[in-house]
Amino acid sequence: MNTNTQSQQTIEQGKPRILKLISNSASATMSMALVAVGFMIAVPRANAAPTVCTKDCNFIQAAAQGGMTEVKLGELASRTGQRDDVKQFGQRMVKDHDGINDDLKALAAQKGVTLPDNLDAEHQGMVDKMSALSGSDFDNAYITGMIKDHKSDAKAFKAESSATKDTDVKGFVEKTIPVVNEHLKVITAMKKQGS
Repeated sequence: MNTNTQSQQTIEQGKPRILKLISNSASATMSMALVAVGFMIAVPRANAAPTVCTKDCNFIQAAAQGGMTEVKLGELASRTGQRDDVKQFGQRMVKDHDGINDDLKALAAQKGVTLPDNLDAEHQGMVDKMSALSGSDFDNAYITGMIKDHKSDAKAFKAESSATKDTDVKGFVEKTIPVVNEHLKVITAMKKQGS
């Protein structure tokens, strides 16, 4: 038997062994992949870490607090306001911010960000302070507060638009900025009318 025939026999004998190793390796890889998929399915998305950076996460949570506050104060203005334009603006705040809040909830769910269910102490304090007022005192405080809040919101949304790298967050911000600017324009005109 020559050397080439011996080498050929050795290779032929080793083939089943190599195929068995490859088969076992592929089977193990497939099993690990199935376990990984099963794990991903079993773990609920709500428990996952946010998929946005900390700055975007903080912005989303702050926007949620602000949005809930605008709705609460809008409800208060529509009931308590003395001036008709204050009542109408309050109703507009409820309608517009309910829509913005819904968009924000969808964004937060998509990004794994947990939103607050209730107002924090600072925002609840603003609502409580306004609840204690009535008549022209309420109207004046509400208008002044809305101007201050919307100027602050416009600045925060503009900064977030420039800073965020997340296209979904940017899309939400860009959609909301014109609404915030329109609110600021209307409430500023109301202040001038009441002066």
